[in-house]
Amino acid sequence: MGLILFLFVSVICVAFIMGGSDDFDISRREVLLRRIGHELLLQSGDSTSRVLPVKKIAENEYRITFENDLTFQPDSLVNTTRRLLAKDPLARDYVVNVLNCSNSSVAYGYAISKNTKDDIVTCMGRKQPKGCYMINVKFKPVGINTAKNGYLLGSLPFLAFVGFLFLRSVKPRRPLPEKSALPGDDQDTGIITLGSVLFDAKNRKLIIDGKTIDLTGTETRVLQIFALSPNETIERSRLQKEIWEDEGVIVGRSLDMFISKLRKKLEFDPNIKIVVIRGKRI
Repeated sequence: MGLILFLFVSVICVAFIMGGSDDFDISRREVLLRRIGHELLLQSGDSTSRVLPVKKIAENEYRITFENDLTFQPDSLVNTTRRLLAKDPLARDYVVNVLNCSNSSVAYGYAISKNTKDDIVTCMGRKQPKGCYMINVKFKPVGINTAKNGYLLGSLPFLAFVGFLFLRSVKPRRPLPEKSALPGDDQDTGIITLGSVLFDAKNRKLIIDGKTIDLTGTETRVLQIFALSPNETIERSRLQKEIWEDEGVIVGRSLDMFISKLRKKLEFDPNIKIVVIRGKRI
């Protein structure tokens, strides 16, 4: 549970860190867009009027507006945007549209791609008339947003796998079938009498002449099956199924190891025996 909580908190922290980095790059991008407007005014012969605040009009789309009318040369606009936006590591592919302020019709547009052979640039060498223009720059949604979403989504299968392991580890064991009380058994305390030995299944202990011997959880379950079926033949497959199947795997020779340990702990009473009959345990 602690591991799952740690992974969950780690993913959230990474998301916040990446989100902070995203804000920084967006602010840096807006400065570059404002610089594009500044250079266009200078190329138009205007060194006094202002570039108005850059507006984010949609996700990954920005608008550059100007205080006064201007004119522009398509060649210069393409070269300026390509040179300045090369400083933006996330601006790999983008589309630029120059709009008329009066009716938002497209006066000029082009597309720039990281792979230059995919660039779409037309009408070079034709100076545009002076007028009120807005410049829209739309970026392809790549970079931090995509990386952040991919990182978070990629972590989900891992968290699900860890959660699956955790749930399997805490899966409640299937209770042993109830049997009628044996002579000498104490149903209230869960203590079973095996010869001169008291078997306390609840507290996982053997009590022999006042001396206590601790049992492991698996040893307790194995001995409980034997104790509830005295002098009966119990097949190995039944023991493996009831002891280990709930763990998701059936262990082969581990059963012999636990039987050997139980024999050693019960050796104080020679009347208590676990013997093999033709490959079966009783």
